[in-house]
Amino acid sequence: MTERILEARSLVKTYVLGDSSVRALDGVSLTVARGEMVAIVGESGSGKSTLMNILGCLDRPDSGEVLFSGEEVSSLSSDRQAEIRNRRIGFVFQSFQLLPRLSALDNVELPLLYAGLRQAKDRALASLENVGLAHRRDHRPHQLSGGQRQRVAIARALVTDPDIVLADEPTGNLDSRSGDEILRLFARLHDEGRTLLVVSHNPEVSRRCPREVEMLDGRVVADRRRGGEAACSS
Repeated sequence: MTERILEARSLVKTYVLGDSSVRALDGVSLTVARGEMVAIVGESGSGKSTLMNILGCLDRPDSGEVLFSGEEVSSLSSDRQAEIRNRRIGFVFQSFQLLPRLSALDNVELPLLYAGLRQAKDRALASLENVGLAHRRDHRPHQLSGGQRQRVAIARALVTDPDIVLADEPTGNLDSRSGDEILRLFARLHDEGRTLLVVSHNPEVSRRCPREVEMLDGRVVADRRRGGEAACSS
């Protein structure tokens, strides 16, 4: 049986806006197995970003559970959730979120330093090599193209060897050529056995993912695999 890396059970999240409330998640359940590459798609306001934040231990649900490899994590202390974020989850953001005064190598090294792991510099360089940017190790973000900055961000996401990579609109700030390079890199990582969960408005992103989860009004309305085979979300 394939290991379940990530599991969401009946997640509910409501935001209060003045005198009204918005239910961003309305009983969402989802399972991601080791080695899957899954796209989460939907219109703005569908709940996909809220789901990503809760799955990444950046926010807590009002009710429901999030499990990593069978361990319930959504109700853990803030310190324990921070440890999980740093060691078990790799994040890739639309805006790259690189520190401008640090070199590419130093940006990739940061998660290792936060975790107190040894041989941080060597591991960071190996991660840059994995995305083809070792030759840019001493360049700062402003000296890199958008595609190169996103590859540095991916190297940073991978450097702790996380259980899963969560990518939020990873091609959103890139031109079509650079975006295609990132998608080909994701495909290679998937082929190597990495587990990836990608939120995107871009239909090309979802087209390249073997599985697509569609959200609408805080619910999962479709869960399908390429080739027409239905995927089970529970």
